[in-house]
Amino acid sequence: MSFRFQKTRLSSGVRIVTEQIPSVRSVSVGVWIAVGSRDESDQEAGMCHFIEHMVFKGTTKRRMHHIAQRMENVGGYLNAFTSKEYTCFYARCLDEHVSRALDTVLDLVLNPVFPEREIEREKDVVVEEMKMYEDTPDEFVFDLFDSALYGTHAMGRPVIGTEESVRAFDRQRLLDFLHRHYTPANIVVSVAGNADHEAVVRFVEKAFAGREGATPATQQRTPPPSRKPESISSDRPIQQAHIILGARGMHVHDQERVGLSVLNTILGGGMSSRLNQNIREKYGYCYNIYSFVNLHSDTGDIGVYMGTDGRKVDRAFKLIQREFARLGEKPVSKTELQRAINQSKGAIMLGLENMSSRMMRMGRQELYYGRYYSLDEIMDLVEGVTSQDIQRLSASILDAERFSDIRLLPQHHH
Repeated sequence: MSFRFQKTRLSSGVRIVTEQIPSVRSVSVGVWIAVGSRDESDQEAGMCHFIEHMVFKGTTKRRMHHIAQRMENVGGYLNAFTSKEYTCFYARCLDEHVSRALDTVLDLVLNPVFPEREIEREKDVVVEEMKMYEDTPDEFVFDLFDSALYGTHAMGRPVIGTEESVRAFDRQRLLDFLHRHYTPANIVVSVAGNADHEAVVRFVEKAFAGREGATPATQQRTPPPSRKPESISSDRPIQQAHIILGARGMHVHDQERVGLSVLNTILGGGMSSRLNQNIREKYGYCYNIYSFVNLHSDTGDIGVYMGTDGRKVDRAFKLIQREFARLGEKPVSKTELQRAINQSKGAIMLGLENMSSRMMRMGRQELYYGRYYSLDEIMDLVEGVTSQDIQRLSASILDAERFSDIRLLPQHHH
């Protein structure tokens, strides 16, 4: 698949990254803002996510229902998400509608009006979304995990905020937050698919006309202080225990991050991983078990999630710790390492057939690294991981002493 990566920085500070792939008929357009829940004060908890909802309620150009219909009328798709470190608004469509997609998404970011009565209505919606998370134990357990790992630091709070913080928002505070963070220097436009770089640049330039000289990026992020491992346990009216064994890991700039991602595959990525083979297949302890790695700008974490019978929780933690120890004590075989490398490469390659995941990769790389990693470069890095790397990383990172354990337990088991 031939493609061309190009990058332009406008005088206003907006960055535009595109990957032109003439062989497809679709295009994915994303506008990224370098602001997430960790950039909120305690009083602002949930504001990024709330603003992400509110921009869909109307802009100076369009009413709410027009925004919703604009992409769907041409068979496209419009959505957004907020994370701890960035917010993204994106659209997918056929290539002939690329200017409509850009126009729609940029309009959301640049011209939202935050109608007063919609603010109150949307608070109810977001509170319902909070309740939905609370009712989804395999997601909610990750909120407990974050607070164990990062404590009262903003990284330890749920992206969605609390009912108390969200109920207190008002229009002026939302607008202040928007003007403070949605500045050209904080914005990256990422486009993948059958679209022409120069045309995208011209379009974005027009959209930002008259917004020159806006304030530079002002993210003064403080890394979360280190903490002792914790044990957290909470009871719920649920059928199954949801547990996490996890610890601080690496940040996005860590040289060893590629080794960590291959280690994650060996430990708990897919059917042939150690956790799946030794805990699900051998003992039948769970239906769902996997390991995960999160890399943020100045911190990160690693861990194992598992859903199991409330009475088996202690044994389950022991089995997971046993897999940690084995990886640190004994080098993985050539076959197992090669399988994990192929699996990692395969996941990247398969992801590249999807324009949205290409657009997301480019956007994230620009936000975190200010550069683009080509496919060949990534493949070489993955190929370069050795069995010694895996053992060394396991011995230091999978040290059970460093790990916090989180249990969300069915009420009747103790």
